[in-house]
Amino acid sequence: MKKKFVALVLVLSLIGCTGMSQRQQTGTAVGTAGGAGVGAVIGGAYGGNTGAWIGGLIGAGLGGLAGYQVASYMDRQEAELNAALAESRAYNRASIERDRENTDILLATFKGDVFFDFDSAALKSGGFAEIDRVTPVLQKYDHTAIQVEGHTDAIGTETYNQQLSERRAAAVKNVLIQHGIDPKRIRSVGFGESQPISSSNATNRRVTLRIIPLVDGSVT
Repeated sequence: MKKKFVALVLVLSLIGCTGMSQRQQTGTAVGTAGGAGVGAVIGGAYGGNTGAWIGGLIGAGLGGLAGYQVASYMDRQEAELNAALAESRAYNRASIERDRENTDILLATFKGDVFFDFDSAALKSGGFAEIDRVTPVLQKYDHTAIQVEGHTDAIGTETYNQQLSERRAAAVKNVLIQHGIDPKRIRSVGFGESQPISSSNATNRRVTLRIIPLVDGSVT
């Protein structure tokens, strides 16, 4: 019943969005859903109980964005992250892109060898430097949740790589908290070797910050 209700709300929202851009329609529909429904819509495809986590944050009062605000809010955040990571992007150490399933979600991805030595979950000085670059932006745009995602190559056993990815994601989460990011906004997830993006081991070793907008239930 809950799933049917969320789907119905989204359909009705989209009917009322005639004349808006695709990004505006997405934001308005998400804003109308509200609460735990937003968590299910935004977070359902991103590992474990992400949807429930996002819904819980919104229910706890960490939201604040109306649906129509989401697109411009994330646009501004993307621009500031790109500016903060301009040098890192130039040297192919980091990238900023939109999630393909939901374009209001930002993905800040960092090369694994910048953050960690091979077979290690101890953050390197380069990793601290990258976090220093993005922390002011993440603090400024605090109506977002941050899922830290660890990925490995396929060297070694699947079980070991899963554990290593979890430890690396947790290490990045802890440093973000040390840099002043509200711990309630952050969670860490390891995907091990299960989500390769290249035939290159070096490329597959990466850390991604999935930045998800928190949306309240009010739309004007």
